[in-house]
Amino acid sequence: MIIKLFLLILFFGSMIAVGWHSRRHATNVNGFVLGGRSVGPWLTAFAYGTSYFSAVVFVGYAGQFGWKYGLASTWIGIGNAVIGSLLAWVVLGRRTRVMTKHLSAATMPDFFGKRFNSKNLKITASIIVFVFLVPYTASIYNGLSRLFGLAFDIPYTYCVIGMAILTGIYVIMGGYMATAINDFIQGIIMLFGICAVILAVLNGQGGFIEAVQKLAEIPSDVAVTQGQPGAFASFFGPDPLNLLGVVILTSLGTWGLPQMVQKFYAIKSEKAIATGTVISTIFAIVVAGGSYLLGGFGRLFDNAAIYNADGSIVYDSIIPFMLSTLPDILMGIVIVLVLSASMSTLSSLVLTSSSTFTLDFLKGNFVKDMKESTQLFVLRVLIVVFIAISVVLALDPPTFIAQLMGISWGALAGAFLAPFLYGLYWKGVTKSAVWASFIVGVGITVTNMFFKYIASPINAGAIAMVAGLVVVPVVSLITPKLKKEDVTEIFSCYDSEVETTSRKVLPEEKEA
Repeated sequence: MIIKLFLLILFFGSMIAVGWHSRRHATNVNGFVLGGRSVGPWLTAFAYGTSYFSAVVFVGYAGQFGWKYGLASTWIGIGNAVIGSLLAWVVLGRRTRVMTKHLSAATMPDFFGKRFNSKNLKITASIIVFVFLVPYTASIYNGLSRLFGLAFDIPYTYCVIGMAILTGIYVIMGGYMATAINDFIQGIIMLFGICAVILAVLNGQGGFIEAVQKLAEIPSDVAVTQGQPGAFASFFGPDPLNLLGVVILTSLGTWGLPQMVQKFYAIKSEKAIATGTVISTIFAIVVAGGSYLLGGFGRLFDNAAIYNADGSIVYDSIIPFMLSTLPDILMGIVIVLVLSASMSTLSSLVLTSSSTFTLDFLKGNFVKDMKESTQLFVLRVLIVVFIAISVVLALDPPTFIAQLMGISWGALAGAFLAPFLYGLYWKGVTKSAVWASFIVGVGITVTNMFFKYIASPINAGAIAMVAGLVVVPVVSLITPKLKKEDVTEIFSCYDSEVETTSRKVLPEEKEA
């Protein structure tokens, strides 16, 4: 207990110290929201990764999908690394940084408003962010309850309130820079923690090879595996089609999530994008790949402790039960690991929500002339408000909100991914196409929540994203275009000349 308490106090103290140190970067709106667009590649890459992988992934998703798909769930982690990190940085990174700086856009709704010259698009996008991002913050706390109860016998309520207060303090003091530096510290903890936990759990099963053999010997359940022998240790698992839906939602979905894309707004320079790409991808391979690999061995820990009284499985209990036999020092590392994953994502979500609501919804609409000092004050007040809302929802989540949290990724990415991606590359995207994407993305995920015409909410989210990628170009071809001179001016940011040395190009052939 002393070891675990020491690790917690050290962790909490460092978070507060970083917030205090970063307060000098948060003296204006640009500094508070984007760190002055001067954040280096290491901090940006870790901020991206830690915002991506929360306790929801480590405890909830790893347990649930590891149980359903066995070792094949590792494909989710690989997809997260290749599609959600590597390709996201390559495809979106540079162009997002260049165009958002050119447009002076600080948030994703702000980008839509200025890129498509539409105040209504900006307001609507900010409402979508508020509706689907704020309830999602409540799910961040869920991974903590069982682990804290296991390690400290502390009531879940105190865990939630304590984490919320601590996160609020350092975000309010230092804004984005405090979040980025703390994300870096928390990311290091996550990297080493995941590796230590995997080694300890597999060692308890006799090593990797023996654990895989045990997994392959689990009797086939016809309802789950269609009689396929060794399905949970196979390459694609018992249900490859639904596994693909999970990969698409959790990987491609990051391309349209405002709290993820906003990391590209803040990076220091174009040159830093290349470094950030490598770091972010390696981080995702270790953290996401490791989490889902760990979850893939979940069926080796089949125990009454992971079942409800009616026989249904409590997926959030699988990973905590796997970790329950770890030594105290490792259990302390796990607690700090889950805290790190939770707080990094929570800080990113509340900062994104408050900045969007202040800059895109209130400023210029309800408060016509909002001074910068007023904006900073409102930003900080709303951080407190959004954290308070998330705490209330986490402590007593109503059924509707619980469903809403499950579809938030699908709704946000379904609405935003296509118009944001096309808007960076194609001059022909129209306002009507953006509206169509908003309607289709939110429409598919929300209506499916009530009518369930797509069996899996995850597949519904994946379909919403793919639908947007089809709808935007089709609608753009048949609807009125934006003014040519406006679009030309926007895309002029990509026309700057880049000099190179003779070593980087082929020498001209000399005439004989």
